[in-house]
Amino acid sequence: MAAHNELGKWGEELAAEFVEKQGYEILERDWKSGHHDLDIIAKDGGSLVIIEVKTRRNRLFGSPEEAIDYKKRLSLLSAINHYVKSHHVKSPVRFDVISIVGTIGSTPEIDHIKDVTLN
Repeated sequence: MAAHNELGKWGEELAAEFVEKQGYEILERDWKSGHHDLDIIAKDGGSLVIIEVKTRRNRLFGSPEEAIDYKKRLSLLSAINHYVKSHHVKSPVRFDVISIVGTIGSTPEIDHIKDVTLN
């Protein structure tokens, strides 16, 4: 596995552990719909929360969440809409981003950005 893929998997694992400690119930991880995917789908109280995880070794090229550009936002919106329709979701839906900066074996910086607007 390429180093960046290992870093991404490490970040997703940290993010899942992080939200579980916050009381979230993880429903699915790495949900795929065609070419679209959602990193973590969880419940927080009565809300469905879609969580995008962005992991970087450092901030030399900006913060991890800055990697969610226009094209990625469109892809996420499409995937979220498909998930909501295919699973007949009736509860409120929220989109969060978890930003992780660090390397495998280090103590990473974890930033949970709640209720991010995708449009």
